[in-house]
Amino acid sequence: MSLAIPPRDPEVTPKRLLLLAIPALAIGVVSALILFGLDRLAAVLQSALWDALPDALGVDPSGWWIVLVLTITGLAVGLVLRYVPGHGGPDSATTELVEEPQPLKNLPGLLLVTVLALAGGVSLGPENPIIAVNTALMVAVIARLIPSVPKQLTVLLAASATIGALFGTPVAAALVFTGIVAALKSGGALWDRLFLPLVAAGAGAFTMRLVGAPLFTFSLPPYGAPQALDLLTGAIVASAAAVIGLAMLAAFPIIYRAMHSLRHPVLIATAGGLLLGLLGLLGGPITMFKGLEEIGELLNDPDAYDAPQLAAIAGIKILALLIAASSLFRGGRVFPATFIGVALGMLGHALIPSLPLGLAVGCAIVGVLLVVTRDGWIAIFVAVAVAGDITILPMLCVIVLPAWLLVTGAPEFRILPPKKDPEAAPTPSAPVGAD
Repeated sequence: MSLAIPPRDPEVTPKRLLLLAIPALAIGVVSALILFGLDRLAAVLQSALWDALPDALGVDPSGWWIVLVLTITGLAVGLVLRYVPGHGGPDSATTELVEEPQPLKNLPGLLLVTVLALAGGVSLGPENPIIAVNTALMVAVIARLIPSVPKQLTVLLAASATIGALFGTPVAAALVFTGIVAALKSGGALWDRLFLPLVAAGAGAFTMRLVGAPLFTFSLPPYGAPQALDLLTGAIVASAAAVIGLAMLAAFPIIYRAMHSLRHPVLIATAGGLLLGLLGLLGGPITMFKGLEEIGELLNDPDAYDAPQLAAIAGIKILALLIAASSLFRGGRVFPATFIGVALGMLGHALIPSLPLGLAVGCAIVGVLLVVTRDGWIAIFVAVAVAGDITILPMLCVIVLPAWLLVTGAPEFRILPPKKDPEAAPTPSAPVGAD
């Protein structure tokens, strides 16, 4: 008799994992610090644009100032995309959460337009740009300092570290990359392959805690004892949110084509900024920005909003996300989509009072994020994180099923980039997205 020996990758040994854990830790710390610096810089500029400057001029920052600032933000972004080397990298509407590393020449422009968008009130999050920046930087540094580390491993570590830092926990990165790592054609245990990404993500999350970054947590009433009826009503809310997400998906290429009919990047971004300003004027500051702080504002006093108000907030935010994503602004879609899910969940609770608020919010987040991310793990994780209640997890694992059946055959929430003609010379009026 002998013990069963699990299949192993001969290149993955405890010694190798231990040695590679050192650069993984370093990547985690540095990636988190870059994210923190980006957030702080955007926060300083946001305070200047929306607090200090209106106070100095004696104007109401919630009135026409919204239209002015967002229009100027669009103009500034368009000028950077047109004239700064690298042109801000690929259009975020065409990229996934994790992509191949960009050339270093793209990064200054990408950082600049990301800070402008975050501070100016554009309805996009930092996730896609900051993952792109950290991935490109870490690949360049590790290739020079430790050339024996494969590039794809560095990409995985940098992306994991950034996701861990964004959500304040390595669990987010583990869920995101479980499917990716499991699909790789390599031997060995899954946890051997997740070991280093988890080290990087843990270091990133811990670093963000150390520097005092705000946590991805909110306060909602606890769920309590599960009820069988909640499975039905929760599935209705999740499925309805998924259907709304699918309507967003159908509208995305239409709005994208309409905005890009302007052809010049300065015109596209400026027009997008103007439209976002008008939407912000209509919906107020709560429908602007990436959505994280605004989620807290919604959930701090849920009784302050009735069903028509919540429907209007969700509808305006949906339009803002689609216009921002279609107008060459650089940013991610997860955070604003989460805000939409929160608003729809609160609407579901208002329409079905027997469905507890925390579960209703979680169900709607699942429905929207299934469409936007095409990843059930991300959807469930964010839903539980926002609700702040692990007891809804078993319910969500069942409720997600009918919503996923609605979504599984749908396209990605991403514009397919046009094929490039390698012999065609770039024209000054061509939409910016490639150098």
